[in-house]
Amino acid sequence: MQVVRFIHPQSGQPVVGVAADGAVTALPGVTLADLLARGADGFRDAVTGASGPVLAADTLAYLPPVDGVTEVWAAGVTYRRSREARVEESGQASVYELVYEADRPELFFKAPAWRVVGPDQPVTVRADSGNDVPEPELGLVLDHAGVVVGYTVGNDMTSRAIEGRNPLYLPQAKIWRGSCALGPGIRPAWEVGDGTGLGIHMTIHRDGGVAFAGKASTDQLNRTLPELAGWLFRELDHPAGAVLLTGTCVVPELAFTLRSGDTIEITVDEVGTLSNQVA
Repeated sequence: MQVVRFIHPQSGQPVVGVAADGAVTALPGVTLADLLARGADGFRDAVTGASGPVLAADTLAYLPPVDGVTEVWAAGVTYRRSREARVEESGQASVYELVYEADRPELFFKAPAWRVVGPDQPVTVRADSGNDVPEPELGLVLDHAGVVVGYTVGNDMTSRAIEGRNPLYLPQAKIWRGSCALGPGIRPAWEVGDGTGLGIHMTIHRDGGVAFAGKASTDQLNRTLPELAGWLFRELDHPAGAVLLTGTCVVPELAFTLRSGDTIEITVDEVGTLSNQVA
């Protein structure tokens, strides 16, 4: 089962639905932000009780699984490989080693819902960077109280050149038009479990071949998923829920950079596959 957003073929309007067994059951008149505001029980009741119009899943154009005032945040340096990559690109080991070992994680704002792209929509690289990479991540879908109600696949696009120049440039290295992709939908937490042991796979296709391929597992996280969610909701309200990207452990070598025309394919086991082309 996946909770999805799509363009209704008759009205042309965005609609929330529940996808299963090749069909999508619409939930007319609600947004994902509405569902996350209801809390974990309300979200589950709405999803499992879906009874609206049914459409063929393969005929629909899908949107990112986030809307309204729901925000996307991200955690950094949560895997050892991520720490090593940050040290390599910046030469400032102490900053990233301190974050990796500290009680408080690195959390940063990634995108408002309206700036997120969905499955098969284009992501972009910065014209002023020269070294940009995708970061494949497990996304936690959190209700208004910070409870994990589901999971999604995330691509936290990053300018390694800008972040490497100075850690204070992090917002510019992380936030630009086309820098955040989510999808294909939300896999309910009650079908997946606590999110441990999930494989994360990324393949970058270029000119008919594979330019990069790598894999990791959420077992390699240095922090627990509830811990990361708890820090996001500490002293900060998210009345329409939030999506929290939990960091990456699949990092191309420093010389690698994305090119226009590349296709990025990210799979999280039991959650789904997100594919985006670089515009």
